[in-house]
Amino acid sequence: MTDLAQLYTIDEVRRAARRKLPGMVADFVEGGAEDEITLARNQAAFKDLVLEPRYLVDVGKRDLSTTILGTPVRSPVMLAPTGLNRLAHPDGELAVARAAGSEGSIFTVGVFSSYTLEEVRAASSGPLWFQIYLWKDRQVTRELVERARDAGYQSLCLTVDVPVLGQRERDLRNGMKIPIKVSMGSALDVARHPRWLYWLARNSAPTFASMRGVQGAEGDDGIPLIAYVNRELFDPSQNWDDLVWLREIWDGKLTVKGILHPDDARRAVDAGADGIVVSNHGGRQLDGVSATVEALPRIVDAVGDRAEVIVDGGIRRGSDVVKAIALGARGCIVGRPYWWGLGAGGEAGVRRVLQIFNSEIDRVMALVGTTRLDEIDESILLPSRSLTGI
Repeated sequence: MTDLAQLYTIDEVRRAARRKLPGMVADFVEGGAEDEITLARNQAAFKDLVLEPRYLVDVGKRDLSTTILGTPVRSPVMLAPTGLNRLAHPDGELAVARAAGSEGSIFTVGVFSSYTLEEVRAASSGPLWFQIYLWKDRQVTRELVERARDAGYQSLCLTVDVPVLGQRERDLRNGMKIPIKVSMGSALDVARHPRWLYWLARNSAPTFASMRGVQGAEGDDGIPLIAYVNRELFDPSQNWDDLVWLREIWDGKLTVKGILHPDDARRAVDAGADGIVVSNHGGRQLDGVSATVEALPRIVDAVGDRAEVIVDGGIRRGSDVVKAIALGARGCIVGRPYWWGLGAGGEAGVRRVLQIFNSEIDRVMALVGTTRLDEIDESILLPSRSLTGI
């Protein structure tokens, strides 16, 4: 039994999860596209930013709270859309939603959730966003939008950086399929994780629950994941007119996720986006692109006060969150960290991840000489080539 209180960093949570999960599941979570250059760059770019603290400042009372698209939250850390959370724990997205609600955060439910969007909404006590793609069959997209509206989701998060699925070579080597099947190559490793096997035996295999009723979407024929989603779902013909169409059929808040270029940010806002999520899909799509925190300042400059800017990718410390806010982000979303929390301890593990982030943010704020998030700006960062544009 993992003592979650004795896990003090996100990396310790990660290692605890890896002890409980088979290698092919851990690789599904941790892996990136191709040579995983962008995967590594996301974290490295945060390390390259240097804090410049000020002292003899009264930091006796500190406040991490803010609003994200008008929703009050206890801290700027949100939970990103990820798929098939039941691979980490049988409660999957239900546990994540409960943890987010109890910690005053926002959870964006992935369209590849292993529970339906209605089931997750029923489990949650907090605000929820729903991830959407522009599927080849736009009627499927419309139906998901209508279900999200009927279930009371506050915002849609349109992910635009997947015209085709990136090549995740760890999954190819492991023979990752939906529904999950244990291959000869992974059988020994899986056998070393009897509790995970017991979960799998006691529960139905994880599938794309919110896609039930869409032909082939539950993967009943064992099509490899990468082949199925490329062939049946993602639409390489998507364009800006489709964003305008989505804005017309959804009257709630709308964010566009997967933006790295300032011109794309401007066009998204012109089309009606309320928020921009600066993202390279956690390094899981196009390898060799910039780290998200490198792209962040240009996106902030491009949209000004017309939209809120959120960033994801490589965020592992509270100091990373503070640095992102200094560069203009309204908030940060994390994916892999809460997946590890889920694998390490279910709902309590996800709560522990949020608690670690918030504790670190609070401590860093005190040590750099700030008491509120709206006090944080570039003055807390040592000027560098990446900030000055020299």
